[in-house]
Amino acid sequence: MEKDGIVHVDDKALVREVPLDPVAEKKLVRKCDLRVVPILFLLFLAAFLDRVNIGNAKIQGMIEDLHMAGPSDYNIALFIFFIPYILFEVPSNIIIKRVAPSTWLSAIMVLWGIATIGQGLVTTFGGLVACRFLVGLFEAGFFPGCVYLISMYYKRYELQWRLSLFFSASILAGAFGGLLAYAIAHMSGVANYGGWRWIFIIEGLATVVIAVAAKFVIVDWPETAKFLTEDERELLLARLAADQGEAKMNRLDKMAAKRAFKDWKIYCAVFMYMGVVTTGYATSFFIPTIITELGYKAEAAQVRSIPIFVVATVCSLCAAIATDKLRHRYAFTIGGVCLASIGYIMLLAQNGLSAGVKYFALFLIVAGGYICQPVCLVWISNNMGGHYKRSISSAMQVGFGNIGGIVASNVYLAREAPKYPTGYGVSLGFLWMCAICCTILFFGLKWENKKRDRGERDHRLQEPDADNLGDDHPHFRFTS
Repeated sequence: MEKDGIVHVDDKALVREVPLDPVAEKKLVRKCDLRVVPILFLLFLAAFLDRVNIGNAKIQGMIEDLHMAGPSDYNIALFIFFIPYILFEVPSNIIIKRVAPSTWLSAIMVLWGIATIGQGLVTTFGGLVACRFLVGLFEAGFFPGCVYLISMYYKRYELQWRLSLFFSASILAGAFGGLLAYAIAHMSGVANYGGWRWIFIIEGLATVVIAVAAKFVIVDWPETAKFLTEDERELLLARLAADQGEAKMNRLDKMAAKRAFKDWKIYCAVFMYMGVVTTGYATSFFIPTIITELGYKAEAAQVRSIPIFVVATVCSLCAAIATDKLRHRYAFTIGGVCLASIGYIMLLAQNGLSAGVKYFALFLIVAGGYICQPVCLVWISNNMGGHYKRSISSAMQVGFGNIGGIVASNVYLAREAPKYPTGYGVSLGFLWMCAICCTILFFGLKWENKKRDRGERDHRLQEPDADNLGDDHPHFRFTS
């Protein structure tokens, strides 16, 4: 609670009065910027490389060597990843609340790194599917766990830039993956392994090594973070308390769980993310293939995928800066959807278009999708109050939203190459599902804020769990 520039922090039985010194706050935020996001950026880059490098391996001989003759074999290898990934995100985010993030994140990263190496050693299609399942299982807790951890260090209108910076690792993975695949493909024949095998083996080994070292670099929760002094910790908790107000949810009892799982905003966020993530995965999995079908050889296709993702990274980060400064999210989600839609419409009506124009359409699709996607993540995090509510919401949004990955894995049909009308059409439709849900969230939050301004939610202060309401607290105001 803030009064006259002093925040009263209630930590168990200890009450402190912490002055909010702007100079000290700025120094503290800068220190967090150096310690919280950079290591998670590096880890997410490795994570996404391990998730999507199958797209690069596909055009380097994997299909032929594993005798993947069925028209849907590649699609099966893609979507099997998402089954455990979706099912284990919420449990993982509950575990990370009870386990040090540095321990949990580094441990699951070692495990999926080993599974990635396994993809390079398998000799059958069934072996590849089994390894993809394990990668999905162990990666399940990583992304929502990182989103949750970052959100616990920053105020609501400081978060978009930091989270977009972290998220840009997944975009750069598309570019970096193409560059790595181009280089590693030249190892074809070493130890009698094809180049596609070395893509998995080398990237998996790098993941394991990075994960072991990261155990000593990843920060833990603000309450226990070793890189903060005692004064810095108190100031950090005080400024976050001032930003959150009385919207606390620091215990997960029956009432808290009911409030979380019945919150319409979370389900709206799931469909928002599902709509836009379909485009994210489709571009990561299929852009190398699409570019080869524009007439380029495999190595040339790997290289030409790089500028697409570099441009998308720049667009995403520029949007992040603007949305935090303007303190507005909705318009940026719609802007990203419109930009990507233009690209999809061009490819759906591609008869007569040159290869260069179709290549340009890919820039629009990827840039538009990655402008929208991180904003959807931050927007819902901004509107969740309390430790457990934020944990559950980020896991549900990312976990169930990744059903879009299953969709993306199955709508780009080999028999429809190179025009992929089903793939482009479904992806466009899902994008506009995202836009509709963003619109519902935008107006729904405004409506709810007005009800609270009129005192129509004040009765909640009389309920038994009034000290654990999260964003249901009548004094909490939503951001749009």
